[in-house]
Amino acid sequence: MFFPPWASRSGARPDPAKPEGEAGAAVAPKPAPPARDPVPGAHGASAASFAALTGKLDYLDEADVRRVRDAYRFADEAHLGQFRASGEPYITHPIAVAGLCADWKLDAQAIMAALMHDAMEDCGVTKQELIERFGSPTAELVDGLTKLDKLQFLTREESQAESFRKMLLAMARDVRVILIKLADRMHNMRTMTAMAASKRGRIARETLEIYAPIAHRLGLNQTYRELQELSFQFLRPWRYSALSKAVRSARGHRRDVVERVRVEVEKAFEEAGLPAQVYGREKTVHSIYNKMRDKHLSFAQVSDIFGFRLVVNTLPDCYLALGVLHQLFKPVPGRFKDYIAIPKANGYQSLHTMVVSPVGTAVEFQIRTEAMHAVAEAGIAAHWMYKTRQDHEGADNQHIGTMWLQSLVDIQSETRDSAEFLEHVKIDLFPESIYVFTPKSKILALPRGATPVDFAYAIHSRVGDHCVAARVNGEPVALRTELRSGDVIEIVTAPAARPNPAWLNFVRTGRARSKIRHYLKNMEAEESYELGQKLLAQALRAEGLQLPTAEDDDIDANSVLWHALVRWSGNRNRRELMVDIGLGRKIASIVAKRLAKLMVDQGQRPDALTLTMGRYATDSNAPAQGTVVIDGTENATVQLGTCCRPIPGDDIVGYLGRGEGLTVHRAECTVGKRLFERDSERWLTVEWSDHPARAFQTSVAVLVRNGKGVLAEVAQAVSVAEADITHIDMDTSRSGETSELKLLLAVRDRQHLADVLRVLRHRPSVDKVSRVKS
Repeated sequence: MFFPPWASRSGARPDPAKPEGEAGAAVAPKPAPPARDPVPGAHGASAASFAALTGKLDYLDEADVRRVRDAYRFADEAHLGQFRASGEPYITHPIAVAGLCADWKLDAQAIMAALMHDAMEDCGVTKQELIERFGSPTAELVDGLTKLDKLQFLTREESQAESFRKMLLAMARDVRVILIKLADRMHNMRTMTAMAASKRGRIARETLEIYAPIAHRLGLNQTYRELQELSFQFLRPWRYSALSKAVRSARGHRRDVVERVRVEVEKAFEEAGLPAQVYGREKTVHSIYNKMRDKHLSFAQVSDIFGFRLVVNTLPDCYLALGVLHQLFKPVPGRFKDYIAIPKANGYQSLHTMVVSPVGTAVEFQIRTEAMHAVAEAGIAAHWMYKTRQDHEGADNQHIGTMWLQSLVDIQSETRDSAEFLEHVKIDLFPESIYVFTPKSKILALPRGATPVDFAYAIHSRVGDHCVAARVNGEPVALRTELRSGDVIEIVTAPAARPNPAWLNFVRTGRARSKIRHYLKNMEAEESYELGQKLLAQALRAEGLQLPTAEDDDIDANSVLWHALVRWSGNRNRRELMVDIGLGRKIASIVAKRLAKLMVDQGQRPDALTLTMGRYATDSNAPAQGTVVIDGTENATVQLGTCCRPIPGDDIVGYLGRGEGLTVHRAECTVGKRLFERDSERWLTVEWSDHPARAFQTSVAVLVRNGKGVLAEVAQAVSVAEADITHIDMDTSRSGETSELKLLLAVRDRQHLADVLRVLRHRPSVDKVSRVKS
């Protein structure tokens, strides 16, 4: 039977509690419900009676229905005297939410939780009370749906982020949490006309940015489309109204074309002996608006407003149906997609093809089996709706979204800040994916724009942490290269490799971003701790005392001393104090003076030998008194100033910035001199190690005569001098006979730099060469 796009069609079970056209249409998208029913509360009013809800619960046994009835009585009593903004009794909202969950055939525990989802938050009901009366599983669901409004947060954004964090982690443990929350948000959006205008925009934007993408990520496409449509209606009311009128007008104009295509398709399938159900499909107003905006089209230029969906019996029939369709109508080149062989990340499977209709317009067809159709419309909820199915396709429904839910737990384990956690989740709520392969032909779904680093972390966090290079389709590529669908990626690792902070500039997945940030934070804390210990030991040596060697605050000999110092500093423990010193949040000399006083109070006395041991120590590894030694192995906590780029052999000084660690400047650096004038107490004596561990970068300006092969000549000269060019800037305003090149060179020390400059000066095309000062 054919249902044209303009005809309402209910799902497997009509819902008498909803207005006509609002039932969860299984095949045909519909205009946003509020557009057809603008009366505030009309959606909830028709579902207000518990009898309407019990009519949907015939899939539960009698004992479960009795438990649901008990939950209803409890919720009704808890919400007694409370009303919604529309003036209706508040209990109408939980009943409507439970009704939506019943449409998904959720179990009795979920229906009970839906009825009581606001009881803890709004009625003062405790979790323990729910556990005693309804059991722990139901109480856990209600608790996962309860926001954290009772706690104090500095900002609304912080409160919102922490509430999302709680809900999403509860969802990772039990996906029914998010299904109930989506039903809750759906009913709130349907009845939002009764709310204050100031709240509508915020709630609609939150729905569009968070809840609709979550519904899409879990494959609930029907819910996803309706949430998008409702959000668009409240965020862009004028555009929504104009486009809705245009769509209604187009229905009339294209009715004959759609009917003609339908008749020809049904006749062709009947002649081929292939049973198929033909359904009409209408593009949502929100998706039409996005297409017009993104592709700069007028409404008349959007060709696929209406389309068709073919539902066949078996998977092989999908490909047979495609052949019948392509024999009937000519396919549009490049517009065929096989989501059956390679499903979307949310489990969606269908064949998509665009054909040319008899009147010359392009029409899209989607071909799928009934099981695929169930997953396409209900996503992860299809596990409950069709759990009696025994076929292979239905058995896989319960796994939809599993990988993404698990990734929430992984991200949570490395992210303590709730706003950062929400940021990572938003990153992973991508609407479009690419599909790439491992060398062993395993398929991975990644967001569009993902790089080999994202791929490496998707394989395993250790692969990402030790990634050094990548090959795409057998060819070496840069780690920031954007991947494309069908690419085969191979990751090259090295045991000594570590994550690079620059990766954060191009990774796209929340998992990769959280893993990199987690590693860098741990690395910074460890290095800051070591630097803080070194600085405090050196500052204390200037007082004639040795730093107590206790590695643990619990060691009796020094525990009282360290506890007193930590209490004075305001830190939680000794390690945190050392990290603060290493990051420049506390001055080592001031902490050392306090520690020295505490040690003297304990009976220790300054030692003259300690005062002089740093400067005159015979051990070459012992740092000089009050001096930090730089050898190039420092990472996060010791940085070389990019303003002056010091190298071994330069006279240097160190600035301990607040929370920034130690920055090393050349003694003649003008930026450093300004910092010294402003904050002289934060300057430390630093010196180079006798044996630097790596090469250091410095800037060189080269004035060359314009001519053929000049750049190659300069590069060859640098290579002859055994240095590396890490970056080149060329003067874009080339006027006259010369141009200036600015080279970033990696050299060992000042002597090596002098050798490079000498080789460059001897080149015929080089007029002048000099090191760039700050």
